Amino acid sequence: MAGYRRGRPVLDGVSIAVNEGEVLGLAGPSGSGKSTLGRVLALLHQPWSGRVSLDGGEVTRFRHRTPPETRKAIGIVFQHPRPAVDPRFTLRDIIAEPLLARGESGEIAELADEVGLTGELLTRRPHEVSDGQLQRACLARALAPRPRYLVCDEMTAMLDASTTAALVRVVDRQTRENNTGVLAISHDEALLTRWADRVLHVAELI
Repeated sequence: MAGYRRGRPVLDGVSIAVNEGEVLGLAGPSGSGKSTLGRVLALLHQPWSGRVSLDGGEVTRFRHRTPPETRKAIGIVFQHPRPAVDPRFTLRDIIAEPLLARGESGEIAELADEVGLTGELLTRRPHEVSDGQLQRACLARALAPRPRYLVCDEMTAMLDASTTAALVRVVDRQTRENNTGVLAISHDEALLTRWADRVLHVAELI
């Protein structure tokens, strides 16, 4: 069970499993609890009751209390990229953020190239780029720690068809090459039918 106001749960009795090397689609109308479930699975929202497990072990700490190695295992890309970034950061800083927080290094230029960002774009700040370019940086940031699981919460809802296709290809490559388990949340069932290995509806999980 999970929600934001006590006594008014958004989700109750939900059971879902994301497997390694699989893109699992989660469909449902706005307000059905898709994003809340995504935040719970990304360890950003603590459920009121129930059990969240990661690779067979129960997760007991969420948000800022999540251990670094556990936090590193799960990446998330939100629907709206602008509220998800520090407006003072360049795109390079945004991509590097999870690595610097852990004192790690990574191939920022390689990640940027993978999501279709040029070196010149990496020097720009969020207000100097389009939503699509900023979402590419957010996807690269989510992939920087090499997560075992990735939550894409309406990742493509604000993007044009070409950018959507490009980012889906990047996620698919991660799934194939790194055996990443992906939860793709969307109200666009046509997209999920093409993208996901299987699609569940929120109503089916209760």
